[in-house]
Amino acid sequence: MRAAEVVVKILEDEGIRVAFGIPGAAINPVYKYLKSSKIRHYIARHEEGAVHAADGYCRASGRMALAICTSGPAATNLVTGLYTAQADSIPLVAIAGQAASTLFGTEPFQCVDIATITRPVTKAAWCVTNPAEVSKVMREAFRTALSGRPGPVLIDLPLDVQMADVDYRPEQDGSLPWSKPEPDPESVRRAVDLIVASQAPIMILGGGVILSEATAEFRALAEYLSVPVIMTYMGKGGLPPDHPLNAGHAGIQVGQPIGNRYFLESDLVLAVGCRFGDRHTGKCETYIGSRKFIHIDIEPTQIGRVVPTELGIVADAKLALVALLEEARRRGYRPEPSDRVKRLPALRGELARKTDYDNVPLKPHRVFQEINRFFPPNTIFTTGCGITQIWSGQLQNIERPRRYLPSGGAGTLGYELPAAIGAKVACPDDPVVVVVGDAGLLFMAEELGMAGQHGIPITIIVINNGYLGLIRQNQKYAYSYEHGVSLWYGEGGIYPDNVKLVEAFGGRGERVYEAKDLEGAFARGIDSKVAYLIDVIVERECDCSMGASIDAVREFV
Repeated sequence: MRAAEVVVKILEDEGIRVAFGIPGAAINPVYKYLKSSKIRHYIARHEEGAVHAADGYCRASGRMALAICTSGPAATNLVTGLYTAQADSIPLVAIAGQAASTLFGTEPFQCVDIATITRPVTKAAWCVTNPAEVSKVMREAFRTALSGRPGPVLIDLPLDVQMADVDYRPEQDGSLPWSKPEPDPESVRRAVDLIVASQAPIMILGGGVILSEATAEFRALAEYLSVPVIMTYMGKGGLPPDHPLNAGHAGIQVGQPIGNRYFLESDLVLAVGCRFGDRHTGKCETYIGSRKFIHIDIEPTQIGRVVPTELGIVADAKLALVALLEEARRRGYRPEPSDRVKRLPALRGELARKTDYDNVPLKPHRVFQEINRFFPPNTIFTTGCGITQIWSGQLQNIERPRRYLPSGGAGTLGYELPAAIGAKVACPDDPVVVVVGDAGLLFMAEELGMAGQHGIPITIIVINNGYLGLIRQNQKYAYSYEHGVSLWYGEGGIYPDNVKLVEAFGGRGERVYEAKDLEGAFARGIDSKVAYLIDVIVERECDCSMGASIDAVREFV
């Protein structure tokens, strides 16, 4: 059996049903067998877009997808997408073609050591030079991607290896086993001891809770203990916005006044599946204070990395949460809601940022108010990086897990459009909405071609201020100047014309200037059954609330 056929058979056996990629000469042997496989292929317009689409597919569904391309510059184009997935612990498999191994060391056409290049931004990367090892590497790649802290992997396949005949017997091959780490029982008992002794505990719901499918277990523990919950940015949607224990977000950018207040009032932090990123903590001395931390994470190196932990538990989030609840029940410990818990829902409303502006040009806050009102709870939102992404994190209400797909740790402009395409492929019955600034849109606008060709309907809401808005704000307040950040150009017009852009790829669109027109535009977008772009013209120099420390966030109105 050809090694290229073995690759496809193992992809099928491991559950891959969707591939996003661009074929080329160095990967065409694999494509020959993809054609007759169970795997549906979506041709991207840029290899980075293929990885983001596979990433979005997984975030929305929990199922892995394949990103695939040819050698040389095609392979190097994967790097940003792999880094984005690695930063947010998203498992996917990337396969790149390669020049024949017999030509290594002679600088052949489109030959680059992509395995070495991508090792810093993947969980693992292999260049397979022995055809007999193809099946072994493929199986190990899936185990690596899924076990422990999930993440992307890359397999580099030289052309001669793909074309080689190998002795492969499918009936003797199968997925490699892996297990989820269970919490140490003594650590579980110590954790409950600390919770019992605290006066103002708080729980942090991180992205790892969503990846572990543990939001129900997290909620059950929080409700049993009557402990307020803060979500990290990657944990958004892990608890409904109107839940009595929902204290919103803490942080210096995506944080909210309610979340920062409740965190600063806490004496014990039970953090599950988070890595204490710097946009969450801000100045560590303020964040740490005199409070104690219990940190639960599947990745041992995360424990104590940023904040000193009173107790670290290396375990799968779901298993740890179940064990904590069982221990609390065994002791009969179930406290009555404290006054700080009882006043949380009312205070959450009092501290909510204002969104009901009637300004023209529109304030972005009003756009997000209308988004919250219009779209149903099953809507999937994607967003990338920049001031629009921060407003989205601060102001959007997300009801369910896996409905908010941001580029968190990497902060990748351009992620949102191809990720939305992947999410729609994964969840065809759910509305999928891209939330993006006018700058971010153009980073991967070519993937409108993938949406158009394959008939993938997504709604794209562009918050258009004609600026690199976050960088303008940073220049203004940190350095007292402005340079190189204006995107609004042309005599008497707004360019580029994003409506014409989407139309060029077979979609439709419209431009909106006033709040009263947003609901109708949203409805037309959902009903259009094509890629539909809504170009919302907003106030050009509207600033976004943020600061260097969670006790010193500057609010703008």
